[in-house]
Amino acid sequence: MRRDGRGPGELREVRIVRDFLKYPGGSALIEMGDTRVICSATVVDEAPPFLKGTGRGWLTGEYAMLPAATAVRSPRESLRGRVGGRTHEIQRLIGRSLRAVTDLGGFGERTIHIDCDVIQADGGTRTAAITGAFVALVDLLRREGRGGDVFPVADYVSAVSVGVVDGEILLDLDYAEDSRAEVDMNVVMTGGGRFVEVQGTAERSPFAAPVLQAMLAAAAEGIGRLTGLQREILGDLR
Repeated sequence: MRRDGRGPGELREVRIVRDFLKYPGGSALIEMGDTRVICSATVVDEAPPFLKGTGRGWLTGEYAMLPAATAVRSPRESLRGRVGGRTHEIQRLIGRSLRAVTDLGGFGERTIHIDCDVIQADGGTRTAAITGAFVALVDLLRREGRGGDVFPVADYVSAVSVGVVDGEILLDLDYAEDSRAEVDMNVVMTGGGRFVEVQGTAERSPFAAPVLQAMLAAAAEGIGRLTGLQREILGDLR
């Protein structure tokens, strides 16, 4: 048993609060254990310059962590004068993950902004952000009602972490587990079971192919449960 009582293949308790914010077209608070992320989706009637005249729009992600989101206060990146490499990486991951299931021609030459703000971090912030942001995105597009006859989101998408800790494969790592993992991996998948992204690193010794396959299988099981929760909240994509 893990320190919170979970088995190796169990997710932390997951809670998604829809319409958490008043002003965005779509928003959600996602809680995975003690990790909490506020996700919002807004749209502006302008596409990036490289899409002018194409009839296609764009979707981009932003990610930030409150100074007191972790045990040791971290200054706001805006006050440092630059966004750090980790933040850039996560922002690009969020954007790629949601664009993978979104028809960018389905809402005209407009830009959807996905903002993910971590208010409390205990591991898995990027995967929680993707899972919660999907709910915010679907609600935004439904309210905009500009998807034509075909809803511009083709499938669900969610993400989860998986790792090897003390020689055992564990799903949905908290910070204490992540910080001592021998292998750390983030997996993004669609509801149909297709991979969007796999980020895996051997923190100590290289790992063998059977370990990789077992980790991917554990991640797929977890993502199936997350997709089930998204379906309960959102229903069919239309």
